[in-house]
Amino acid sequence: MMHTTAVKAWAPSGDTGEPRALTRYLDSLPQGHLFLGSSGQVLHCTRSAERLLTHLTASGNFFPSVKHLLRVLRIVSRDHRRTAVRQLRHAIRGGEAVTFEVAAGDTTVQVGLYPVWDHGWSVTLEDVSERCAVAARADEMARLDPLTGLPNRLLLRERLEEALARLKRNGEACALLLIDLDRFKPVNDTLGHPVGDALLLKVADRLRATVRPTDTIARIGGDEFIILQTGVRDPSDIQALARRLVDLIGRTYMVEGHLLTIGASVGVAVAPGDGTTADILLKNADLALYRSKTDGRGTFRFFEPEMDARMQARRRLELDMRQALARREFLLHYQPQMNLENNRLTGCEALIRWRHPERGTVSPVDFIPLAEEIGLIVPIGEWVIRQACRDAAAWPAPLSVAVNVSPAQFKSERLVETILSALSTSGLPAKRLEVEITEGVLLQESEKTLQTLHRLRALGVRVSMDDFGTGYSSLSYLRSFPFDKIKIDRSFVKDLAAKPDGDAIIRAIAGLGKSLGMTTVAEGVETHDQMQRIRAEGCTDVQGYLISKPITADDLLTLLGKQAS
Repeated sequence: MMHTTAVKAWAPSGDTGEPRALTRYLDSLPQGHLFLGSSGQVLHCTRSAERLLTHLTASGNFFPSVKHLLRVLRIVSRDHRRTAVRQLRHAIRGGEAVTFEVAAGDTTVQVGLYPVWDHGWSVTLEDVSERCAVAARADEMARLDPLTGLPNRLLLRERLEEALARLKRNGEACALLLIDLDRFKPVNDTLGHPVGDALLLKVADRLRATVRPTDTIARIGGDEFIILQTGVRDPSDIQALARRLVDLIGRTYMVEGHLLTIGASVGVAVAPGDGTTADILLKNADLALYRSKTDGRGTFRFFEPEMDARMQARRRLELDMRQALARREFLLHYQPQMNLENNRLTGCEALIRWRHPERGTVSPVDFIPLAEEIGLIVPIGEWVIRQACRDAAAWPAPLSVAVNVSPAQFKSERLVETILSALSTSGLPAKRLEVEITEGVLLQESEKTLQTLHRLRALGVRVSMDDFGTGYSSLSYLRSFPFDKIKIDRSFVKDLAAKPDGDAIIRAIAGLGKSLGMTTVAEGVETHDQMQRIRAEGCTDVQGYLISKPITADDLLTLLGKQAS
């Protein structure tokens, strides 16, 4: 019918080819083709194009002109109507090429309009439904956590923006509950990531069972989840959910034959009171979570404005501390230790102080935990080792210096090299340097830690266990490594007068040290009565304000001069 006429109309002048052969060729192509004359009339339509257009219109009526094509586009694609029709009209008027997509139901067709010399236009129609479906699935997967199948940070953000839009429209409040799993890292470190992943899956299942279908659960980090609670009518609903989360996550899990117990800390921010933008709500939920963790974990906290003020102060302290090393604001004080047999000083413990130009002296209690958290404890600890060796080199032999080494320093590959360098540069004999560690050091990577301790011992450096008796497995550590000294925690010394078993504990530790050939030092001795009782129980050394408070290196030299005279 129209096909032959159309091909003849499009055949170049003088062409003697068979139009039907060209028609058959065009009809065999998977891509549909339309040929439009200069006035917009349809000159030729391949069967593929007719089939696609018939499917889009669902009417079975073929259209004879561009006017009808515009009508089809207007009917089948409301979402694309304005853009598609505008682009098509603009292309027809200006003789420009244009491509766009229209959709009806599950079918998506890509339309291309191309000017052909002065004769009209070539229109291509291609079914891209499968490609669009694949792209849609990929887009969906990009918004889901691959392990748990929960929404990830991207999808959470989209739903949070939608919830905030509803808040502006009708005042519908929402809340963010940021969840951090307590004691999850030891599971990963000791049992491996497969067990850790299996545990995360069980946590995700418990979260799904806790919230309503209208709420969103997302996994936004390794062991961090967040819940977007929508349609909040009463603050008590948020509190009830937070309490359920802490209780439910804290119950025991059976994972691949392991009985595991973790916990949850939760920070809560509520819109509109705690913010009306996604960024502010997320930040305030994070501040509330930080407060929950510092308050002891296993609990929940709602955001309060003063949390932001405290965090700002913490950030200022962090910035100042990052510059303190370069500005030489740190210094060391030394607290002497005395031998109870001859009442002479045997060594000193190096204690760091921070002289801030505006804050004055900052207590280690305020900045050491922060330094450990942000990773500055390693360079600060290296400075302590070097400075302590330099100062101790000026003391009379055999007086020793003890430095505390944190778990983070033991993770550093540079610890042994730093000590070697400090001893070499200062000229201090290795036997006059003592490294103090706590149980926290031995809890991590025990095999590697023991190797480092043996390397230090091979250098001649002495090793002592600090705060002995406060950890649940201190005795087992004494079997794994032959310490030179054990320091009895000050809490036992303080309990001498208050608790009837105080003397027995001191006696037991002192006896243990003697049988193992280790020096025992009682910390926190402040009264003559404490010292006499400690002496009677068999301790070899004492340290505390009764002997001397921590003093500067210059004051220590003066004290040593008095002892020598």
